[in-house]
Amino acid sequence: MVLMFLNGDGMRGGRLHDQLAGAPLLRIARSAPKYRYYSVGDRFPAMIATAAEGRTVTGEVYDVPLEVLRDNLIPAEPPELELDLIELDDGTACLATVLRRDHLDSPELIDISDIGDWRTYRTTP
Repeated sequence: MVLMFLNGDGMRGGRLHDQLAGAPLLRIARSAPKYRYYSVGDRFPAMIATAAEGRTVTGEVYDVPLEVLRDNLIPAEPPELELDLIELDDGTACLATVLRRDHLDSPELIDISDIGDWRTYRTTP
């Protein structure tokens, strides 16, 4: 089992939540304030660590079996994302999918760092 921070459609009520195969939600959490957060073409969110002007990202932490990570979550991720370690605001380390650095210049990126929450962004007119 690993701690997995989800901040997009894998969260409760999201269209990809079933991929967790019943993995238990441990808590609502925020990342440490050292990430930029993007909407990738309004299809999915992506966070990436930054040295300056970082913000927190809202998400959910799950206790995910490695097999679920291997068989369900990672294969479903878009090519713009990769698995990495992130830090939560309380110092806890978690796995999360993050934006690949070679996609930082993508014209599809919309900076939503000041919102910091995928659900809020999706409901903002």
